[in-house]
Amino acid sequence: MTITTLDTPLAKPLLDWYDRHHRDLPWRVAPGMAARGVKADPYRVWLSEVMLQQTTVQAVKPYFERFLQRWPEVTDLAAAETDAVMAAWAGLGYYARARNLKKCAEAVANEHGGVFPDTEEGLRSLPGIGDYTAAAVAAIAFDRQAAVMDGNVERVISRLYAIATPLPAAKPEMKQKVALLTPADRPGDFAQAMMDLGATICTPKRPACSLCPFRGACEALKFSDPELFPVKAAKKEKPVRYGAAFIAVTGDGEILLRRRIDSGLLGGMTEVPTTAWTARIDGETSASAAPFDAAWQASGTVIHVFTHFELRLSIWRAAIATKIDSNDGWWEPVTNLEAQALPTIMKKAIAAAIPLAFKTSKG
Repeated sequence: MTITTLDTPLAKPLLDWYDRHHRDLPWRVAPGMAARGVKADPYRVWLSEVMLQQTTVQAVKPYFERFLQRWPEVTDLAAAETDAVMAAWAGLGYYARARNLKKCAEAVANEHGGVFPDTEEGLRSLPGIGDYTAAAVAAIAFDRQAAVMDGNVERVISRLYAIATPLPAAKPEMKQKVALLTPADRPGDFAQAMMDLGATICTPKRPACSLCPFRGACEALKFSDPELFPVKAAKKEKPVRYGAAFIAVTGDGEILLRRRIDSGLLGGMTEVPTTAWTARIDGETSASAAPFDAAWQASGTVIHVFTHFELRLSIWRAAIATKIDSNDGWWEPVTNLEAQALPTIMKKAIAAAIPLAFKTSKG
């Protein structure tokens, strides 16, 4: 969403605040850098925005830096092996992002000569880029007057205007308000300032309203309690699903792994053999569902919370003398597990059966 109005009086105090109090982030061109003529790198902006979706800044920083070390340009990422990208992403969650990251890099390299489109419309045409990411990259990387709204911005805008409509129904109204606030001058800094304000001042609990550049205009502060906003619809209780995971270890210290199908939850990631659980149905939980006959020993239960459900896996471990031929996987040294595309739930399962597995892994 773009606008033409220049009547954005609230932008100045926010930008003044941002100039003094912005966060230093590895993907960001800070105001002082911009003053010296440093330009934002669209590749870095795009990579960080994809990584930051539903993930914290602190969790993203080391992943971002490792990706840049390994694939410093979008063309390098486009040429990378998909399995290598998935392995490098392991632990960040929401693995469809990693698959789309690779597809988007390939599209930029092969269809756009390695150069990102510089408009929201052009960015939205790329694989895996939706309205939010298109707006964020357009504003931050290309200074387009685009309305950028993430969770932090939703909180700021809902309090600034005391928007009583519950989320997610309030999103269109919030987006319109953000669009009206976004200035033609420094729209990228404005977007990042709104994010920083929500992350550091306008926090979910105990916001530091006395330090906020919007404190004189904030309707929630004037007439209500900022912590009551944004209003959220009642959450549905997450269903609990059950399954089993099987960790087979040879005397040489190798473990049986396999690759999940590309589509669906954890698509394309590496796993130990598990039963057929999904977000909607339970899998078997007993040793009778093991991939082969062995002296399987119970090794406890691990719990992992996904966006829409909670998973509880019964862990079974078997020590076997020699590798068993498998058409559905391969045997990997335990010392090499960190190099595999193992999602967090699978690391939990392996650690339950082999407590020191990731302390001895080479990485």
